[in-house]
Amino acid sequence: MKNEMIHVGVIGLGNRGTDMIKNVVLPMPGIQVVAVCDEYEDRVKKGMEIVLESGASQPAGMKDYCELLDTPDLDAVFIFSAWESHIPAAIKAMEKGIAVVMEVGGAYSVQQCWDLVHASENNATPCMLLENCCFGRREMMVMHMVRNNILGDIVHASGGYHHDLRDEISFGRENRHYRLRNYLARNCENYPTHELGPIAKILDINRGNRMVSLTSTASSAKGLKEFIRKSPGADQSLLNREIAQGDIVTTVIKCARGETITLTLDTTLPRFYSRGFSIRGTKGMYEEATDSVFLDGVHDSMHFKWKEQWGNAEAFSKDYEHPTWKEYLSKGVQGGHDGMDWLAVSAFVRSLEKGIPMPVDVYDTAAWMCITALSEMSIQLGSTPVSIPDFTNGLWIGRTSEFS
Repeated sequence: MKNEMIHVGVIGLGNRGTDMIKNVVLPMPGIQVVAVCDEYEDRVKKGMEIVLESGASQPAGMKDYCELLDTPDLDAVFIFSAWESHIPAAIKAMEKGIAVVMEVGGAYSVQQCWDLVHASENNATPCMLLENCCFGRREMMVMHMVRNNILGDIVHASGGYHHDLRDEISFGRENRHYRLRNYLARNCENYPTHELGPIAKILDINRGNRMVSLTSTASSAKGLKEFIRKSPGADQSLLNREIAQGDIVTTVIKCARGETITLTLDTTLPRFYSRGFSIRGTKGMYEEATDSVFLDGVHDSMHFKWKEQWGNAEAFSKDYEHPTWKEYLSKGVQGGHDGMDWLAVSAFVRSLEKGIPMPVDVYDTAAWMCITALSEMSIQLGSTPVSIPDFTNGLWIGRTSEFS
């Protein structure tokens, strides 16, 4: 690392970028924001103001991320921009020896993912996907239970991005949001990593296990147009456009050790928020929808009276709270998304300062992001199975987890 403090640049200053620099990046010990960038000038100005209001020195501001990457003594970049620019910006940064922290999203091709891996390997520069859900309290508790064999051998896991985004997508032009153009042009599992990240960690993906193939199926696309019809302020011209993105996309993944994973994208129909996180093992299960643990031999009598046991997972935190969260709760939870953002960024800072592997490294990033491109291919081919590349080139067989 070039500096005592980690000098960072921030690419992308929409809602996510401004929230992160205000509530996580600037308050995080060891980080100094020296440059901010966005294609819209008003967002650049706002980002600079947020940094100044925090008491920090004024950062450089620019519209072109290539210019930001030329900032002297830059150690790392946070990429919060539109999905399309995540991987290109990350590759250019690593080619300059600048560490990357990249917001989540899906890849547009498998080749992009290979290019990302090669950029990290060839320049010996780390790339971390900012998948905050890997640091969720329940996700980490369940991982701790799995490591302690409480749920037995894990056979199946499921999760989803279940989030009503009809308003955000329909008003994409007004809000300058990239989701609209993606929903008009693509039909795929476009946001896989919130659900897949924690599951991949539990199943040791890229560290003794790997994902080998998937199939994806998309429903018809009706939800957005129904929403637009009944929303007078929405862009009614969208009713004349074909919406490519299916309302529900179901992806089934097969792993080398035999486990299966089901992912569900559900963002354009009315619903409550959920990540649908569920882990099924030979000794029991966890289900996020009811926040419940079911253990064989303990809850058997509740098979048909399960409502009386809903919400019992908190009782298991006494024995199985992850050590990271035990310490975190004692010190006080910070940042957004129930504290997950803070843990994710602090893990990056710790790894960069100590020169140790990132907890969500470039191989994880490529493996999880490629699901989008592969699901698009499978859907186009009538739900045909497609192979998932091994971005570690065989290293997964002997790698061990830095995240447990």
